Amino acid sequence: MKILVLNCGSSSIKYKLYDMSDRSVMAQGGAERVGIDGAFVKLKLPNGEKKTIMHDIPEHTEGVKFIFSLLTDPEIGVIKDMKEIDAVGHRLVLGGDKYNKSSIIDEDLKAVMEEMKDLAPLHNPAGLKGVHAIETLLPQVPQVGVFDTAFHATMPDYAYLYPLPYEFYEKYHIRRYGYHGTSHRYVSQRVCEMLGKDIHHTKIITCHIGNGASISAVKNGVCIDTSMGLSPLAGLMMGTRCGDIDPSIVTYLENKLQKTPAEMDVILNKESGVKGITCLSSDMRDVEEAAEKGDPKAVLALQMYDYRIKKYIGAYAAAMGGVDVIVFTAGVGENQTSTRETACSGLEFIGVKIDVEKNKKIHGEEAIISTPDSKVAVCVVPTDEEMMIANDTMELVKK
Repeated sequence: MKILVLNCGSSSIKYKLYDMSDRSVMAQGGAERVGIDGAFVKLKLPNGEKKTIMHDIPEHTEGVKFIFSLLTDPEIGVIKDMKEIDAVGHRLVLGGDKYNKSSIIDEDLKAVMEEMKDLAPLHNPAGLKGVHAIETLLPQVPQVGVFDTAFHATMPDYAYLYPLPYEFYEKYHIRRYGYHGTSHRYVSQRVCEMLGKDIHHTKIITCHIGNGASISAVKNGVCIDTSMGLSPLAGLMMGTRCGDIDPSIVTYLENKLQKTPAEMDVILNKESGVKGITCLSSDMRDVEEAAEKGDPKAVLALQMYDYRIKKYIGAYAAAMGGVDVIVFTAGVGENQTSTRETACSGLEFIGVKIDVEKNKKIHGEEAIISTPDSKVAVCVVPTDEEMMIANDTMELVKK
């Protein structure tokens, strides 16, 4: 079975084509600047060579159509005809309370996605564009939606509800949904395979630390809490997002600066976090380099960033009554050794001991970075959300 996985953003289309007989990646790449001048597709050729192709992509259907042409290209393609694709799996962000697991895409699912778009204005409309593109270009092929929020649907009500008037939850779906769920699900399963542990009897804290970042408490195989909330703005300090702040700051600044809610939304989502503190960059590589040169704002940003990760780890250890495994994943979690070391420093009281020298050598590969006598296993596991989407798609289509 050949499965195409699509991840559509507001101006991007990422794709991977899998041969599920051996779970190999046949092709992968992504279109960027969709609907913007200077659009292009980056892809990896079958021989491993990377290639960038400039191509005008006015909207998502045209982008998917161009990707199809690359997959079937006589020189760089990997299939002869798009009819070889048996199913398409989509990364979808928010399905609300109704869709708490991966599902075959039908009219009802699309309607719920449309209904929830106010809560995920960047992600839900983009995901639907990918669905509509496949309907247009491959109308007979089954499609599956794999929701970012699904893994967090197991949270108890006392964890996902906000202390607001209850009618806001009933009428407007105001609750903690959590995001990055497919990544948290993958690394929690994979780390148990690495360690030879039974996930149903293990307490895991999963740290998805990238430009967007979230931490989850996974107890005996299910999520009981996660740092992101109604939207991906809550929780940790991120590249450009502020994370948890006193909500009165929002109304105070709206009045003080005469800002509209829309303008405040831009500040909180795109001008805050690491970028806001450093006045330099949202890229942690740039920030680390500046900090090494003594830039005080870069040093401060790293301290704030790592401190908040440590606070959530401590909170979730308390929520689960202990922790057996801490796992780091995503761009920063897999590669930024200083963040892993600092976030775990001071956690010796719960049994965490980092092998400092080994940690410094680990970049983007599976590894145990705790010492042999550490009561808590601390690991790095590169995430693979696309494989989870492909697996869910295959299972549902088979049924």
